[in-house]
Amino acid sequence: MAAELRVSRSEQSFSGRALATARWCAGRGWPVHPLTAGRKTPAGNCEACRAPGHTYDGCTCLRDGRWCHGFRAATLDPGRIERWWGTGGGDGLGVGVSCGPAGLVVIDVDAHAQPLPDRSRLLPGIPIAESVDLAGLADGFHTLGVLAALRGAAHPATDAGTLRVRTPSGGLHVWYRAHPGHRWQSSAGSSSGRALAWQVDIRAHGGYIVAPGTRTPHGSYTPLGAARAPAPLPDWLAAELERTGHLAPARRTPLCGPVPPPRARLAVAAAGGGHSAASKALERVLSEVASCAALSEGAAFSEKLNRAAYTAGGLAAAGHLSRAEAEQRLTELAADVRPGQERRCEAIIRSGLRAGERRPLVLGGRT
Repeated sequence: MAAELRVSRSEQSFSGRALATARWCAGRGWPVHPLTAGRKTPAGNCEACRAPGHTYDGCTCLRDGRWCHGFRAATLDPGRIERWWGTGGGDGLGVGVSCGPAGLVVIDVDAHAQPLPDRSRLLPGIPIAESVDLAGLADGFHTLGVLAALRGAAHPATDAGTLRVRTPSGGLHVWYRAHPGHRWQSSAGSSSGRALAWQVDIRAHGGYIVAPGTRTPHGSYTPLGAARAPAPLPDWLAAELERTGHLAPARRTPLCGPVPPPRARLAVAAAGGGHSAASKALERVLSEVASCAALSEGAAFSEKLNRAAYTAGGLAAAGHLSRAEAEQRLTELAADVRPGQERRCEAIIRSGLRAGERRPLVLGGRT
């Protein structure tokens, strides 16, 4: 294990090493979540989490401080990290890093023994003539090397200026830091849709990466060279990722921090139009929902929308506003914060309103 990832003799157990790794990552601002013991996949928690078809919508694990649903549970909270990997935590759990909130773009280079796909999928968007001999082209190291050569750049696998991690299967994770304002999206190199190169995955928003220092029965994720920090994403790689559709539309964010979209701000402003305790209560929960616009995941949106609907239902039952007005305000806000998820949001809002209406909200607490 690299010098920066060494643990004390008292932490030499598997769980001790994992706890040290989780602390190390969180100390660098990389949110972490547990991986299944001995594997590189996220760990489930409650029985429902392990059942086919279960989704994070409505699951109480995250609300109750338990890991669940992979990168959506990722945290920097020292208390949770101690509970999850420390005393009383899950034995043998590995450590995953949620790339998007960490501001990371990780180039995941695979070396799997697989037959070559169609030429059009080796370097998506770059034609390879039939006259080109592909003999010897066998894995992601080769396709990424060809792409780098075409752009007159060095192979990322040889980039000693950034954190590189050798995987147990012989692959390589090349860690980079995203430039501010760029929201890169994940992809799989085998995908027929968005992809950078065959057998080259991209770990960014909507994805996670196994933390350096993590051990499995198949081997360790071992840092190479001296670099232990991600360097800025090279310009040529950024251009290629944008060319291949990895750049999501950016939200405008001023220096003081993220600003919710216009309709979200209007909903919050309308709630705070008066000076009553009821108006302030509604403004507070609507503001929490509006703040989720800055993140596409990991913002506890469902929980916050449900809480806002519950509060609005209680206010409506107590006569502070009409149910129709409450539902309209919540629906418009949710559509602005999570466009394209109207059906899901509608179910959350109606459920929360119904629950809130059973307990009218009055000054000093619910009845």
